[in-house]
Amino acid sequence: MTSQTTAHPNSPRAATSEQIRRAPKVLLHDHLDGGLRPGTVVDLAREQGYTNLPETDPDKLGIWFREAADSGSLERYLETFAHTCAVMQTREALFRVAAECAEDLAEDGVVYAEIRYAPEQHLEQGLTLEEVVEAVNEGFREGERRAKANGHRIRVGALLTAMRHAARALEIAELANRYRDLGVVGFDIAGAEAGFPPTRHLDAFEYLKRENNHFTIHAGEAFGLPSIWQALQWCGADRLGHGVRIIDDIQVAEDGTVELGRLASYVRDKRVPLEMCPTSNLQTGAASSYAEHPIGLLRELRFRVTVNTDNRLMSGTSMSREFEHLVDAFGYTLTDFEWFTVNALKSAFIPFDERLAMINDVVKPGYAELRSEWLFQ
Repeated sequence: MTSQTTAHPNSPRAATSEQIRRAPKVLLHDHLDGGLRPGTVVDLAREQGYTNLPETDPDKLGIWFREAADSGSLERYLETFAHTCAVMQTREALFRVAAECAEDLAEDGVVYAEIRYAPEQHLEQGLTLEEVVEAVNEGFREGERRAKANGHRIRVGALLTAMRHAARALEIAELANRYRDLGVVGFDIAGAEAGFPPTRHLDAFEYLKRENNHFTIHAGEAFGLPSIWQALQWCGADRLGHGVRIIDDIQVAEDGTVELGRLASYVRDKRVPLEMCPTSNLQTGAASSYAEHPIGLLRELRFRVTVNTDNRLMSGTSMSREFEHLVDAFGYTLTDFEWFTVNALKSAFIPFDERLAMINDVVKPGYAELRSEWLFQ
């Protein structure tokens, strides 16, 4: 008589969509003006008399945003924001968009998020920078309350962004510092990388370092290693927004051996967080497919990788969808997603004790419960 063995039911296997949806997730790189509900864009345009929308049907408008962002060009991708920013010029609009952002993320299982936006892009109807920040902060708090009423828990922090082609970085950095205990957790610069290196804003970064404040820099998305090097070694960034082009400093031989260049070694050794946004990277041409996205190799090499959405409207995505794409491409399990999530919390701009409590009391128990469900089936 021969015995047969079967795979242990708790052996590592790809996470299911239903598990992913319920898993606690952490989001570090998401733009407020890139995550509006299509219906909200239509409503706000109607209320404000904005007539330049390409579509007024919410479903068709959502499709238009995704297709327009699928050009393979970062510059063309950024053009889609003209419409969302156009309808985010009043206190009421900013409050609504921020509240819905927190609600939507919580519904998707996100327990902590840092949402970035550029206050300087919301001044066309007379708001001051301070009024913009306060409206968004109040919206996030309202969204947190609504989420809690619906049985979800989420905490949202704001990152104030300066546009790298403009000249207001120091002003926005000072604004971020004034509101650092009132809902703003850090600073960022964004916009087209080519021709606008982060070193143009050294005064802002030097100021933030003197104030012991946190900042991330969009670098290594449309532009390569020099952008990453400047962000880290000249500017002192705590995290890299995208950072996908660090792959250019990693050589994989035919036999599978891997050699890291000096910059890639530094990024890994120093545990520099990489705010990876797979779907967005495909849209802007920073990667050719999910299966070929550098996140697979970087995960294998144990860089401090995090998974993010970037712009949920333009990419037609969510944290759950990003995870699902990675399951399809790499067969990732719940253990992989817990690793990404813990990485994100380790890299968040909230105090250490709060990060640790969220890891130990929210994230790890959440994933442990999901992994144990087979015992009760």
